[in-house]
Amino acid sequence: MTQKTLASALALVAAGALFAGAAEARDQIRIVGSSTVYPFTTTVAEQLGKTGGVKTPVVESTGTGGGMKLFCAGVGVEHPDATNASRRMKKSELEMCQKNGVKDVVEINIGFDGLTVAQSKQGTPFKLTLPQLLLAVAKEVPGPDGKLIPNPNKNWSDIDKSLPNVKIEVLGPPPTSGTRDSFHELLLEKGAEQIPALAAMKKSDSKAFDRVWKTLREDGAYVEAGENDNVIVAKLEQNKNAFGVFGYSFLEENSAKLRGVPLNGVTPEFDSITSDKYPGSRRMYVYLKKAHVGVVPGIDKFAAEYVSAKALGEDGYLAKKGLVTLPKAEADAVRKSIMEMKPVSLDALGS
Repeated sequence: MTQKTLASALALVAAGALFAGAAEARDQIRIVGSSTVYPFTTTVAEQLGKTGGVKTPVVESTGTGGGMKLFCAGVGVEHPDATNASRRMKKSELEMCQKNGVKDVVEINIGFDGLTVAQSKQGTPFKLTLPQLLLAVAKEVPGPDGKLIPNPNKNWSDIDKSLPNVKIEVLGPPPTSGTRDSFHELLLEKGAEQIPALAAMKKSDSKAFDRVWKTLREDGAYVEAGENDNVIVAKLEQNKNAFGVFGYSFLEENSAKLRGVPLNGVTPEFDSITSDKYPGSRRMYVYLKKAHVGVVPGIDKFAAEYVSAKALGEDGYLAKKGLVTLPKAEADAVRKSIMEMKPVSLDALGS
């Protein structure tokens, strides 16, 4: 072993010892990430605190994107142990993790969510197509000649005479949220593809096409309501003509006050989400830092609790909380993967 190699090895040992010593001072798991996954992870954390023999983990709602940045910043007591995500981790995010020394990231697919557009039950019932939704919230839309113009649509009836003559106001997540990513990719991109002028643009200028569905209005028709979906729910109660964009679990939790808007003729419901018939169907995840297992107390117990049948099962306590649970075979596969603490690979992730 050369002197340089020996020095590097000793530095790694010293860093490991420093992390272990610091981590002993932190006896509570720290979790960041998605506001949509937050209620489920908080429920698991509370359950673990009651029965797992460890302190109740601290769960913060930072949004999926914000959580990934915090989670991937490094290994050690100053960094979170886990992050919630309302979409799958991107390859670029795992590369960022690995660049910062977070080599082994363990993925838990906890179940499904449906990205819903919801309204107060006091408002006029709506049915929307994905193109109509895009034409309501995009900053620019095709004009009569097919060229892009600033969005002129003030009321829903400006988009289609069959829609109510009601002012467009959509309350939704900010750019740091995984729900915002899903809103763009699951609903708005698909809506843009179904508009002939934009479908043609996709073939001739894909970058310009992407800008259309990724860039939202700033004139008050689309309102960024923050990371807390409960704020959107409260605003929908106050304004019967407004619409909110959030996960199915929040709709389910507030079903006495709110209704889901059918999209392309499909209502957001348990069966339509798990069968992928509902266009806003998506999977949700929790990511763990393998290097922290056995160092910060209870991470292995937290993972085991999350994937247990009493939590993730069809009649488990997360289903009662509004989670659309995985089919049994998938749940069993997730359970096996977590028991082995198998890291996710770059090849498994999309761009």
